[in-house]
Order: sequence, then structure tokens, then C-alpha cells
Amino acid sequence: MGETLSLVGESGCGKSSCGRSILRLVEPQAGEIWLNGREIRRLPRVELRKARREMQMVFQDPFASLNPYRRLRDQVAEPLVNFGLASKADIEDRVAQLFDRVELPRSFLNRYPHELSGGQRQRVAIARAIAPNPKLVIADEAVSALDVSVQAQVLNLLMELQLDLGLSFLFISHDIAVVERISHHVGVMYLGRIVELGPRPAVFEDPRHPYTKALMSAVPVADPRRRRIHETPSAKPIASPIFPLGHQPQPSRYDEVTPGHFVLNPN
Repeated sequence: MGETLSLVGESGCGKSSCGRSILRLVEPQAGEIWLNGREIRRLPRVELRKARREMQMVFQDPFASLNPYRRLRDQVAEPLVNFGLASKADIEDRVAQLFDRVELPRSFLNRYPHELSGGQRQRVAIARAIAPNPKLVIADEAVSALDVSVQAQVLNLLMELQLDLGLSFLFISHDIAVVERISHHVGVMYLGRIVELGPRPAVFEDPRHPYTKALMSAVPVADPRRRRIHETPSAKPIASPIFPLGHQPQPSRYDEVTPGHFVLNPN
């Protein structure tokens, strides 16, 4: 609790599907999902609704995830109303406090999404996500649509909220620099599987899987003295993710190369 696991990998490798499956926005076909001692896949609809109070999501595009026809105050108040967490008399104060927590002026309460910048809209989305006091927040490419300077501000906000509220984050990204900044643990995904998993220093300083090594080598280096300009770019074709109908994938098996650092066994 209170830590961040980042999922990093190329587009289409299954990162967002993994996050949505945890919330059962996409129904997983196999496996188990455990949160606070409960198996999420086995919960009936009523119990699942209660469980979703403890797990919320921040989507990539805040303009698409916010309703353009509703005032921001009403959208942040929606989880409080849905879960019955505050009386009508208290909701206004709770929403104002949430705006304070994500560092938005209270004058924005009566505005609409189109009146805010992208970074400000994402702060509104974060305020809505933390409104029901969740244990887990899934941030799906939450800063990828923002400018670099705004990215840094939102990342700092997420880390402050984590420290203050004890939040756990599943942070989904394709940006290695962002992942290195925010993560405690890192999972590298490739073609629908986690191929490497471990503490951030272990994965970044001692990558073992070939795909992880390829990701690290693709990160731009600002210092020209450290650039490896003589290496020939790899032209190795990417394996096809398409399998025949009825294909049953083999179970993933991992080798523990150092304590807590796991790499997919290729055999």
C-alpha cells in the first residue's frame, strides 16, 4: 500500500486492457484479481459496485473522460453522490476541499471542461478519482497528452497525494522517463505478457529481458559524450501477436534473477 507499480511497453501490448480488467470494465477471461483479500472476478454486481469505491481510474484524455455539458463541481461530486459518502449539505464543502487538494482555484467550481487547459482538466479528473477515498488508483497514460512541464507538475501532485492519502497506483505508460520518475516497482509488458518485473532500480540498472534492454537503449541521451552513435539499429521483426483460433498460451514462468526481480523464462 502506498506504492506505485508501473506497466510500461509498446502500444497495443495489453497495458490498458490489464488496468481495465482489474476494475472489470473489461471482463477478463482467465486469472484472478485480488484486492484487500477479495477476489474481484467472483464478486456479484452489488458487491462489485461497493468494491469500486476502493479502486478508481484516471484516463488518458481528460476532455473525453469529463462530461462537456456538466459543471466541474457536479462531476467531482458524482462519486460522493453515487456511493452516498456525503449529505447534500456537506457535498459542496467536500468538493471545494478536493479542488484545494489538487491545487485548483475554487473559482473553477462552476466552470465547464472546455474552459480549462489540459493539465487543469486532468487535475479535475484526479480530484474525482480520489473523492471516494480509494485504496487503488489506476492511471492510464494520465500524463501522456500533456506538455513536459505540465507532466512534471501532475506527477508531483500524484506523488504528494500518494504520500498524504496512502494511495497505491497502477501507473500505465509508454514513457520510460516518466516511469523512472514515479515508480517503486516496474513491470515491462510485451505482446500481452509481463516479461520483466521488479524494483525500479533493479529493472533500470540491470535489465535482463531483451525487450527491456531494447526499451532502455531507445531512451534519448542528452549528453553527446554518452551517446552510442556507432551502434547499428536493430531491424529484427516484431513477433506476431495473432494466433490461430483456439490457441491456448503456455503459462508464464519466471526466473528470480535477484531478490524481487523476475524475468520471463523463454522455455
